Amino acid sequence: MQSNSLSTVVRRLCLSFCLLGGLTSGAPALAATTINLSYNGTSDAEKNPVHLFAENFKRLAEEKSGGNLQIKLYPNSMLGEEEQRMEQVMTSPGLNIASFGGIAPLFEEIYVSAIPFMFKDAAAAHEFFDKGSYWQSAKAEFAKRTNTELLAVVEEGGFLNFTNNKQPIKSPKDFKGLRFRAMDPSQIALYESFGASGTPIPWTELYMGLRTGVVDGQMNPTSYIIMGSLYQVQKYLTLANIQYSDQFLVANGEMLAGMSETDRRALTEAAQEATVLNRQAIAVAQEKDLEFLAANGMQIIQPDAEDLKAFREAAQPSYIEWLKKQNIDQQWIDKALQDVGLGL
Repeated sequence: MQSNSLSTVVRRLCLSFCLLGGLTSGAPALAATTINLSYNGTSDAEKNPVHLFAENFKRLAEEKSGGNLQIKLYPNSMLGEEEQRMEQVMTSPGLNIASFGGIAPLFEEIYVSAIPFMFKDAAAAHEFFDKGSYWQSAKAEFAKRTNTELLAVVEEGGFLNFTNNKQPIKSPKDFKGLRFRAMDPSQIALYESFGASGTPIPWTELYMGLRTGVVDGQMNPTSYIIMGSLYQVQKYLTLANIQYSDQFLVANGEMLAGMSETDRRALTEAAQEATVLNRQAIAVAQEKDLEFLAANGMQIIQPDAEDLKAFREAAQPSYIEWLKKQNIDQQWIDKALQDVGLGL
């Protein structure tokens, strides 16, 4: 990065002026700084946990900055799709909540955080992202590559869990011969490790794919099972804590550097507190989701410790092999596994 070049100096001076919001002639105080926050999904906090996070973050940042910061929300990908929004936050002042689709093209090592069955519960996932060495290293490397900062891991629905319409799934052997919807090649590898097959199907076609028997099952958080009415065409739900469901709050690096210490602290503290509020809300919603699904005919299966161990031992080698095929350095895998007590 050529930080001493004239173009960089000029760009930073312009950025600092923009952040100040400009001075009104004769005005005794600076105008508020407006920061755009873009993300996926509907502007309904009950249906979209990412919007719940955004609403809380906006309120907290504005309060903590004493009104110096104004956060303008852009849900429903109004400012572009995943990669477009990441390009925007890398090159201009702003904030973006990105999924793996936005992060992975810039930092494939993010897939390491999705090693299957790595977390026994939500508390373990929170500890991993709050204090783990993998995530601290990931944030530093991501900042170096993108000139942005990862301010928060946004919980968007708890854990991915299996559903199917054929038989109760309690252990890996119960998958044999079943067909599952897969979202990417890593999930195909996961299903094949259990003796099942994976078929790519878009979310918009998943309900009909399950209804017509194109596939027997799928995996999603309970909130998505309800949102997509999948419980109408699936009988069995296996709570296996497959992968933690999350997105990531990203901030432009030069924007943060150009802020006052007070405003920068307001943003970072707002991100931390909104993260806690999302975790609490999703924990409550999870219980309600399970009650709803049971009341609507789904049989809920909770594998025991031995079964979960069998899932982990079958799935993790296949997924890790897939990671290596993406040219991800072994050190990232080692750090993540050590953080959760699974390292050698």
